Amino acid sequence: MTGPAIKDKLKVFSGRANKPLADSIAKNLGVPLGNLNLGNFPDGESSVRIDEDVRGRDVFIVQPTCPPVNENLMELLIILDAFKRASPARVTVAVPYFGYARQDRKDTGRVPISAKLVADLLTAAGAHRVLCLDLHAAQIQGFFNIPVDHLYAVKEITAQVRTWNIPPDELVVLSTDEGNVKKALHYQRRLGGQIAVVDKRRSSGEETKAAHLIGAPLAGKTVVIFDDMISTASSMVNAIEIAKKSNAKKIYVCATHGVLCGPAVERLRDAPVEQIVVTDSVPLSKDKRDKLPNVTVISVAPLLADAIKRIHEDQSVSDIFKD
Repeated sequence: MTGPAIKDKLKVFSGRANKPLADSIAKNLGVPLGNLNLGNFPDGESSVRIDEDVRGRDVFIVQPTCPPVNENLMELLIILDAFKRASPARVTVAVPYFGYARQDRKDTGRVPISAKLVADLLTAAGAHRVLCLDLHAAQIQGFFNIPVDHLYAVKEITAQVRTWNIPPDELVVLSTDEGNVKKALHYQRRLGGQIAVVDKRRSSGEETKAAHLIGAPLAGKTVVIFDDMISTASSMVNAIEIAKKSNAKKIYVCATHGVLCGPAVERLRDAPVEQIVVTDSVPLSKDKRDKLPNVTVISVAPLLADAIKRIHEDQSVSDIFKD
């Protein structure tokens, strides 16, 4: 299905969390962004109205649940409910950044598994399918009883790293913790070089402490640190500090989701890094960009658009990642 057939059946809509990304996705698909009237009642409740016919259409809703997380999540649920009652053929929710992903297991007594709760809420609200990007924990896919397509921004980020022309014998890929090793290995296989891991101890939801380094020595090397997200930047700055203490020559930072909440901007601004790379899965305000002149934002809109087109045409999504 191509051309007019796609434009007739495929509909892309956006919440207010990251409308520029949704606009770019729609442009990559060659379709207009759908008409969705969003606002708030005087008491703060979300107001949603679909301003076009979607009966029998293949609907995609773009809404990362980034900060303010609860507000964006609630808006997404209400948008889904509105579509569920408007008789589309299928509703796929594209969540480039999946909030509550860190609460993915019961690791101590009397705590929730919030990632599972969010999965249940999206399903109950009317989602038939979910499209995610670089989940904090891959097992979250198993919390859904509907199909989940899990994308990775590894090609987009490695393409940016290659522009730095780092010789493979000089490169060390550094993982911020043991749990991130598998993702770091994906980058190391594409870029070459060696790999090292920071042994991290979490003291709270906001703070982590780096214990020591495991793997390749960093002295005289160019270190590229990879993580799925930068939230408060505690883990990232700890990794930067241990790389600096290990006499790394240059340090670069890459992450898919630049959440950058709390003291993150100030921490990264003062850190000894050459460049910080994030994607536009989470919107980065002008104020944050101005405070971080060494930040580069790369777009994942073509990746998401390709996945949406493949889902719409019942083609394989996993083929995107074949080299």
